[in-house]
Amino acid sequence: MFAAWNTPRKEEMLLKFIKQIVFLFMTVVGTLGNISVSVNYMFSWWGSTEKKPVHLILIHLAFTNIIILLAKGLPNTMIAFGLRNFLDDIVCKILIYLERVARGLSICTSSLLTVVQAIIISPRASGWRRLRPQSAWHILPFFSFFWILNALISVNLIHSITSINLNISQLKNGYSYCHFMLESQKTKWIILPLMVLRDAVFQGAMGGASGYMVLLLHKHHQHVLYLQNSKLLYRTPPELRAAQSVILLMLCFVFFYWTDCAVSLLLSLSLGNDSEMIIVREFLVLGYAIFSPLVLIHRDGLLAECWHAHWKKLRNCLSPLSV
Repeated sequence: MFAAWNTPRKEEMLLKFIKQIVFLFMTVVGTLGNISVSVNYMFSWWGSTEKKPVHLILIHLAFTNIIILLAKGLPNTMIAFGLRNFLDDIVCKILIYLERVARGLSICTSSLLTVVQAIIISPRASGWRRLRPQSAWHILPFFSFFWILNALISVNLIHSITSINLNISQLKNGYSYCHFMLESQKTKWIILPLMVLRDAVFQGAMGGASGYMVLLLHKHHQHVLYLQNSKLLYRTPPELRAAQSVILLMLCFVFFYWTDCAVSLLLSLSLGNDSEMIIVREFLVLGYAIFSPLVLIHRDGLLAECWHAHWKKLRNCLSPLSV
C-alpha cells in the first residue's frame, strides 16, 4: 500500500523537476538569445554607414521578446521552484501590463518586419518599391504608433489585476502570482474587438507580405536553376537570404500564435482545471520569444561571424595601446 502511494508521489516530483528545468532553461536561453541578437544588430547599426531598417526592426523585436520573458517567464520559473509570492498589487499590475503590451508589440513588429522585407526585395519596376524606407529613421514613427496602440488596448488590465496572497500550494488556477478580477461586460465588448481587429489586420498584412515573398523567392529559384543549367556562377543576394529568414520567423510566429489560441479555446471550454494544459499554454506564450532569436542565430550565423568581426575590430583598436 505504501509502495502504491509512493509511486504517484515520485511521478509528481519528477514532473515538478522537469517543469523547473524546462522553465528555467527556456527563460535563460530565450533572454540570452534575444540579448545576443539585439547587441549584434546594435554593433552592426553603429559600425555601418548604411543604417538598415530591418536591423532596427529586429532590435525592437528582440527588446519586446526580452520584456515578455522577464515579465512572464521569470514569474513562471519562480512558481515552478516553489518560491513564495512577494509581488504586491502594483508589481503584479506592472508585470501583467508589460507582458500584454509586449505581446501586442511582438505581433505588430513581426508584421512590420515582413512588410518591409517584402518591399526591399520587390523588383525595381514594382510599385511597392516606392514604399521602400529611404532611411531607417522612417521606421521610428511606426514604433511609436505600436506602443501607443497596445498601451491603450491593454489599459483595462491596470484595474483588473491584483496580487494573490496565498501559499504556492494554494495556487490552483492559472499558475500565477497575480489574479484577474472579473470585468464588466461593457469593458469586455470594447477591449476584445479591438484586440481581435489588431491581430486580424497585422496578421493579414503579415500573411500577404509573406505570400508575396514566397512568390519572389520561387521566381528567384527558377532563375538560379536556369543559370546553373547555363554553367554560370550566381550568388544569392543578401536581401533574399534575409527574406528566407523572415519567412521562417513568420512560420514560427504563426505556429505558436494559433496553437496558443487552440489551447486557450480548449481551456475555456473545459469544465475543470487541466494543469497540464495550463502549463502547455504557458510554454506556447513564451515560444516565439524564445525560438525567434535562435532562428536568426542559426540562419544568419550571427554568433559565429559577427562576434568574430567585432572582436577583430576591438583587437585592432587596442593594439596601438599595447605598444
